[in-house]
Amino acid sequence: MNWDIVEGNWKQLKGSAKEQWGKLTDDDLDVAAGKRDKLAGLVQEKYGKTKDEAEREVDKYFGDREL
Repeated sequence: MNWDIVEGNWKQLKGSAKEQWGKLTDDDLDVAAGKRDKLAGLVQEKYGKTKDEAEREVDKYFGDREL
Protein backbone atom coordinates (compact mmCIF):
# COMPACT_ATOMS: atom_id res chain seq x y z
CA MET A 1 0.00 0.00 0.00
CA ASN A 2 1.38 3.33 -1.04
CA TRP A 3 0.12 5.82 1.52
CA ASP A 4 1.43 8.73 -0.54
CA ILE A 5 -1.25 7.84 -3.10
CA VAL A 6 -3.93 7.60 -0.40
CA GLU A 7 -2.88 10.94 1.04
CA GLY A 8 -2.84 12.55 -2.40
CA ASN A 9 -6.34 11.26 -3.20
CA TRP A 10 -7.78 11.73 0.28
CA LYS A 11 -10.59 14.08 -0.79
CA GLN A 12 -11.94 11.36 -3.09
CA LEU A 13 -11.29 8.52 -0.63
CA LYS A 14 -12.72 10.30 2.40
CA GLY A 15 -16.30 9.38 1.48
CA SER A 16 -15.56 5.68 1.20
CA ALA A 17 -13.65 5.79 4.49
CA LYS A 18 -16.69 7.40 6.12
CA GLU A 19 -18.88 4.56 4.77
CA GLN A 20 -16.44 2.00 6.17
CA TRP A 21 -16.06 3.65 9.57
CA GLY A 22 -19.35 5.44 10.19
CA LYS A 23 -18.38 6.53 13.69
CA LEU A 24 -15.71 8.81 12.24
CA THR A 25 -16.91 12.35 11.67
CA ASP A 26 -15.96 14.59 8.78
CA ASP A 27 -13.74 16.48 11.21
CA ASP A 28 -12.03 13.21 12.22
CA LEU A 29 -11.38 12.39 8.59
CA ASP A 30 -10.08 15.91 7.94
CA VAL A 31 -7.63 15.45 10.82
CA ALA A 32 -6.53 12.06 9.45
CA ALA A 33 -5.87 13.66 6.04
CA GLY A 34 -4.98 10.28 4.53
CA LYS A 35 -2.21 9.59 7.01
CA ARG A 36 -2.16 5.93 8.02
CA ASP A 37 -1.16 6.42 11.65
CA LYS A 38 -3.76 9.12 12.30
CA LEU A 39 -6.55 7.14 10.64
CA ALA A 40 -5.63 3.96 12.51
CA GLY A 41 -5.53 5.92 15.77
CA LEU A 42 -9.01 7.27 15.16
CA VAL A 43 -10.35 3.80 14.28
CA GLN A 44 -8.71 2.48 17.45
CA GLU A 45 -10.25 5.20 19.59
CA LYS A 46 -13.77 5.22 18.13
CA TYR A 47 -14.15 1.43 17.85
CA GLY A 48 -12.23 0.30 20.94
CA LYS A 49 -9.74 -1.77 18.97
CA THR A 50 -6.13 -2.47 19.78
CA LYS A 51 -3.51 -0.55 17.84
CA ASP A 52 -2.59 -3.67 15.83
CA GLU A 53 -6.24 -4.44 15.01
CA ALA A 54 -6.88 -0.90 13.83
CA GLU A 55 -3.73 -0.81 11.71
CA ARG A 56 -4.56 -4.17 10.09
CA GLU A 57 -8.12 -3.04 9.38
CA VAL A 58 -6.98 0.22 7.77
CA ASP A 59 -4.28 -1.55 5.75
CA LYS A 60 -6.70 -4.23 4.58
CA TYR A 61 -9.34 -1.71 3.57
CA PHE A 62 -7.03 0.45 1.51
CA GLY A 63 -4.97 -2.53 0.31
CA ASP A 64 -8.12 -4.08 -1.19
CA ARG A 65 -9.00 -0.90 -3.08
CA GLU A 66 -7.76 -0.06 -6.52
CA LEU A 67 -6.24 3.40 -6.26
